[in-house]
Amino acid sequence: MKSNCDANLSRRTPCVPKLVGPMLTLMLFASGAAAQAQQADSRPAEPKPDADTYQTIYLTNLAQQSDANDIQTALRNMLPKARVYYVASQGALTLHGAPEDIQLAQKIVSDLDHVKKIYRLTYTVTELDNGKRTGAQHFALIVASGSRTTFKQGSKVPIVTGSYEEGSSAANTQVQYQDVGMSIESSVDGYADGLRLRSKVEQSSVAEEKSGVGPQDPVVRQSVLEGISTLVQGKPLVLGSLDIQGTTHRQEIEVVAELIR
Repeated sequence: MKSNCDANLSRRTPCVPKLVGPMLTLMLFASGAAAQAQQADSRPAEPKPDADTYQTIYLTNLAQQSDANDIQTALRNMLPKARVYYVASQGALTLHGAPEDIQLAQKIVSDLDHVKKIYRLTYTVTELDNGKRTGAQHFALIVASGSRTTFKQGSKVPIVTGSYEEGSSAANTQVQYQDVGMSIESSVDGYADGLRLRSKVEQSSVAEEKSGVGPQDPVVRQSVLEGISTLVQGKPLVLGSLDIQGTTHRQEIEVVAELIR
């Protein structure tokens, strides 16, 4: 019996090292995993992306509605991910987007919403007879750079456009009114060393003769001068002249620009 036990023990002894190898592997793996977990815990947390924010920007130098529309369009094109709305009653832009978009929007508005120069445009319509000056009219307009100003002086002339009946013998007459007199539209903006002027000067009057269409339909005479010119401040510029048909009279239209502020 002793020899058998010894034999069995001698046979079992080599089996012990076979268990040691896997145990050491498991211990090393566990210690490595623990070290990695500890190292991962010691790393700083990655920053989370900033949340969207909201901002209201007031426009302080608007001269007309189109100025706000232009700024709003520029912001929407430059910042497609941000939401931009214009509140006309407050003259303000409301924005919702990422902080970097809001910051860029403030820079864009600062560049576009700047103080505009104000000019006084004085139009002079001179009446000439055989080259001699017989009279002149002066019309002064205040225009902000980049905006348009309209001036009208005259009367409204009724013109019958039709008639209709509504179940009775009396005819109802349709009438439209046409402006007659002087009308001027002007806009200016900076151009090189001077000013670029867009102007339309329209002068109309009622002729003495009647229209052949109806006994009460008037004949309206009209002269229109429209174009783009370059002005130098303080220096008059003749925009054009017109010979009055059937007479020796002639009209000359001149304009001069002065900076107010």
